[in-house]
Amino acid sequence: MDKIEQAKSILRDAGYFVDNLWSVEDVKSIYKCDNDAAQEILYDALTNDGTMEQIWFAINFRINEYIEENN
Repeated sequence: MDKIEQAKSILRDAGYFVDNLWSVEDVKSIYKCDNDAAQEILYDALTNDGTMEQIWFAINFRINEYIEENN
């Protein structure tokens, strides 16, 4: 098992969702920048209010679907 998969396994075992991770390479594939700038872009994109609202909306939507499916 490579280091990334091992790290994901440890985090998954601790209760974290790790199946949708973003990398500086994702940013650098569409924008010419260094790793620090790519990290900043990822941080800003993934922690802004709009993104967080959409994630919570999707979680709540799926919870309601799950409850309906399992009652």
